[in-house]
Amino acid sequence: MSTIRLTTSQAIVKYLIAQKSVLKDGSVGPLFGGVYGIFGHGNVTSLGHALEREKEALPTFRGQAEEGMALAGVAYAKATRRRQIMVATSSVGPGATNMVTAAGVAHSNRIPLLLISGDTFTSRLPDPVLQQVEHFGDPTQTVNDSFRAVSRYWDRITRPEQLTTSLPHAIQTMLDPADCGPAFLGLPQDVGAEAWDFPVAMFEERVHDIARPRPDRRQLAEAIAALQSAEKPLIVAGGGVHYSLAEAELAAFATAHNIPVVETVAGKASLEWDHPMYGGPIGVTGGTSANALAGEADVVLAVGTRLLDFTTGSWTVFKNENVKIIGLNAARFDATKRHTTPLVADAKEGLLELGEGLGDYRAPDDWSTTLATEIAQHNAYIDKIAAKEATGDSGLPTYAQVVGAIDRLADENTFALAAAGGFPGEVNNGWRAKHLNSFDCEYGFSCMGYETSGGWGAAMAMPDKDVVVFTGDGSYMMLNSDIYSSVIHGHKMIVIVCDNGGFAVINRLQTNMGGNPFNNLIKDNPTVVNPVPVDFAKHAEAMGAISETVTSIDELEAAYARAKDADRTYVIALVTDAYSWTEGGSFWEVGVPEVSDLDTVLAAKADMVEGKKGQRL
Repeated sequence: MSTIRLTTSQAIVKYLIAQKSVLKDGSVGPLFGGVYGIFGHGNVTSLGHALEREKEALPTFRGQAEEGMALAGVAYAKATRRRQIMVATSSVGPGATNMVTAAGVAHSNRIPLLLISGDTFTSRLPDPVLQQVEHFGDPTQTVNDSFRAVSRYWDRITRPEQLTTSLPHAIQTMLDPADCGPAFLGLPQDVGAEAWDFPVAMFEERVHDIARPRPDRRQLAEAIAALQSAEKPLIVAGGGVHYSLAEAELAAFATAHNIPVVETVAGKASLEWDHPMYGGPIGVTGGTSANALAGEADVVLAVGTRLLDFTTGSWTVFKNENVKIIGLNAARFDATKRHTTPLVADAKEGLLELGEGLGDYRAPDDWSTTLATEIAQHNAYIDKIAAKEATGDSGLPTYAQVVGAIDRLADENTFALAAAGGFPGEVNNGWRAKHLNSFDCEYGFSCMGYETSGGWGAAMAMPDKDVVVFTGDGSYMMLNSDIYSSVIHGHKMIVIVCDNGGFAVINRLQTNMGGNPFNNLIKDNPTVVNPVPVDFAKHAEAMGAISETVTSIDELEAAYARAKDADRTYVIALVTDAYSWTEGGSFWEVGVPEVSDLDTVLAAKADMVEGKKGQRL
């Protein structure tokens, strides 16, 4: 057997370079688009050295914080529809634990991400090393064990030859449509530098194409029978539609069988907003049209969705007591939630075979008439609140207006990106997807701070797009340093920062549940003695971005035109209303105190108890 002597670190880099992928356009490209790296004593001398020697074949990008790098990797994989993966590497200790949050984002959203962290010495001779957290009764445990809860695949490499089995398993896990998620490798400092005679065959080029499992015949027959009996069928399109590249099949299926389609946050832009079968966004961050259709539906085909509580309204949105839910999903776990009728399969293949089995079946015309009526009312409402002349009670621009302004200016090259806080409900309703796959809102883990880092990753993956990042002041303050990353690497994005004085949407939840406003808006924290406003434009300018502050929607539109023409990342900041929000969502279960001296809290508790009566068990 022919061999080549390499260090563990060199072998990892060489193996990653050899992996290729069938991309979304059918061409073949690198499976690994690059490495985000912050080097420290746990990874600089060995893995860093190996990356430097292969910097042309596997480029390394310098992030500013480990969490941000890994979040950028999540957005990159989303943008490539899970066909390409980024690597994030850190030293042992805080560098590693900084990435745990991003691993949680990747895990909950079913996104591939390879995380490689330095680890303590297997010899234990230098122990305790700098940054080592000691566990008195278990010397094998390190901070890297914290990744076990947020990884699909976890391994600590204690001998070089373990790579021959560990690396293939890690990659297949990340590419498996059912088990997709982050993979973690702990790399002890001594092992990363050790050498072994690796088989040359291990580094031969391999092209990966994501599997498309077809449905079981019995499950397929049961799903077909359920749909054929439906008077008011409904399709809930989730993120799996995008990852399966099944948008065309979804549109064809819905049109042929006259079935309305509503979208989850992850599934948004599966259909264009003006498609005749489009019913709007569903759930807590959804609108009246989709939730009304869900309330009447007798058979629900849930395609590629994990049925998050924000989609199901904590399982109250499907109000028909006899509703039947068909879970079309590559993951058995997601296909069988809440006693659904499972159809374990790839979204594209599943829709094709369902369509063949349904034959000439079409839902009654009065059902599509209901769809048309509901979506027209929803659109009229959005037109009203997003209009340029509309304002909140404060007279300040609202989130809905900001989204509406950019939406009206969007073209085929516009890609909208947002995350937690107040924007998910606003972009989910107000961003009208004129083009497929033009949207990313991280809401599986609801991770504040994803916006800026995610924008960097998306811009890296789609250099031909105008990546528009919508972020609030709260998220911006949490994680903003990848504005600098985008500038120095030449990955332009347009960042809209809406300053409403703190964590305004959580303040809304707090007061809606009867509580007094406290500690969410800066002005409502009694320990704040000097509430200095942040000049976001100057802050972004200090990181090399072009930036400006605007005060009206007219000024925002003009600034956006300048941003599109700019040669690097452009940040636009404006003060917005903290109390005006898009309405139309569904019930959402949260914990409300049973005992309180506030009558408003007790009233909210009574409403919560009443709302829970509608939950599907």
